[in-house]
Amino acid sequence: MESSPAIPDFVPAELAQLQLALSAEQLDRLARYLHLLLETNKQFNLTGIKEPQAAWRRHIIDSLTLVPLLADCPAGTTVIDVGSGGGLPGVPLAIARPDLRFTLLEATGKKARFLESCIRDVPLPNGTVLNDRAEKAGQTKGCRQHFDVAVCRAVGPLREVLEYLLPLVKVGGQALAMKGAQAEAELEAASDAMMILGAGELQVIQAYPDGWPTEAVLIRLTKERPTPPEYPRLPGTPHQDPL
Repeated sequence: MESSPAIPDFVPAELAQLQLALSAEQLDRLARYLHLLLETNKQFNLTGIKEPQAAWRRHIIDSLTLVPLLADCPAGTTVIDVGSGGGLPGVPLAIARPDLRFTLLEATGKKARFLESCIRDVPLPNGTVLNDRAEKAGQTKGCRQHFDVAVCRAVGPLREVLEYLLPLVKVGGQALAMKGAQAEAELEAASDAMMILGAGELQVIQAYPDGWPTEAVLIRLTKERPTPPEYPRLPGTPHQDPL
């Protein structure tokens, strides 16, 4: 593997604008991860973004906008990244918060094997990979209502995503979803799903400061009631027939 690419000058500057303080070692590990992602992407599809500077912004910095929402999580907090794909947002978050324990949940075998290589080569001592579907994990002892936090990025519309996330979260835990300009409409459509799956308090947080060229929001839901045992439904059903 070639050496990690240089870190673009804008990266520390933009992280400072987001009030995110990372060490030089953490930045180097982020660069190593991004290099692995883009090199492996030449062999099979992990991301449509192939240019390193764009990938820093669209993948690394974007994923790190979730860090402030984890600020109150004590050491040892368990976080599951649902539909991790190429490791986003889970890998950057695991680098930024080495004191938390991350599970990268990914159904596709090739992508799960890539994530295993990240655990080994970045490295990510606080990360593990689970090669399974979210619908199955949500019904599995040791995963169901086990995690303090569940996160996801670009998995699907919110009413579908919540059926993947909330069954994995313990009562009192939280689900965090990264969303774009359609978040308001998605929230309206997801009201039934929130009620059925046990969601409580809802927060909609701007991911970036005013004036930033990227339009994105972070949705945080607290789980206040257990998820009924029939959820999540069989694999494929949340996508085909969302709540």
